[in-house]
Amino acid sequence: MHLRSDHAEKDLRVLRKLIRENPLGLMTTAIPSTEHAFLQTSHIPFVLDIEDESSETELGTLRCHMARQNPQSKAMIESLTANPALGNVIEQDILIIFNSPVQHYVTSKFYTETKLGSGKVVPTWNYAAAQVYGRAKVYFDSKSDETSDFLQKQMEDLSHQSETQIMGYTGGDAPVEWKVSDAPSKYVDLLRKAIIGLEITITRMEGKFKMSQEMGVGDREGVIKGFAKLDSETGQAMSKLVKERWEIKDAAKAAAK
Repeated sequence: MHLRSDHAEKDLRVLRKLIRENPLGLMTTAIPSTEHAFLQTSHIPFVLDIEDESSETELGTLRCHMARQNPQSKAMIESLTANPALGNVIEQDILIIFNSPVQHYVTSKFYTETKLGSGKVVPTWNYAAAQVYGRAKVYFDSKSDETSDFLQKQMEDLSHQSETQIMGYTGGDAPVEWKVSDAPSKYVDLLRKAIIGLEITITRMEGKFKMSQEMGVGDREGVIKGFAKLDSETGQAMSKLVKERWEIKDAAKAAAK
């Protein structure tokens, strides 16, 4: 990821929020295999575990589960079965990318300041994303109590996260959340044998909010107004986010003086 200073987000608390609000990550592995592709990517929903939410340095852990029949799962199992000394920890780093849904093409017509001056401006694309690197322990032995316990907790935690934070099923005036225990236990047992679990110890996390921060005041105002005039929810959200990131940048500059 190209991280110029205008766009880089170094506050891990902000990146955690982006991940939790957009938990469907793109998980990429690069595992040598005679049977499967070297590079593989899957769309996987994650649970992010942090011990101290106020910490500015804690990276935390990501958890997920995926189909045992997924070729990416098979490549991991093949590698670990052939190398028992690894202790079920993938030798290669894993990369997961989380994207904000607020992304949009930025037309040069929004740059009112530069357009009236030199005209040296081109279109671009605004977006926000976080990249996470880590080492993954894989739970794939379906006869192991450790694997069974991990997968049960993972399924329950992911369901709770999705039902409450995404669906808003928190009880009271809202619907009550669906729980894994609502499904027949024998059915859950069968499903658990068809999946594997991953526990990824994060070693590096970086992110960017590319929201026109590099532009001059006039151009940024043009971007904010331009998106606000678009007849779409994404346009309105982009206008708001560009303004927020502009204010954050200006506040940081003021604090540094």
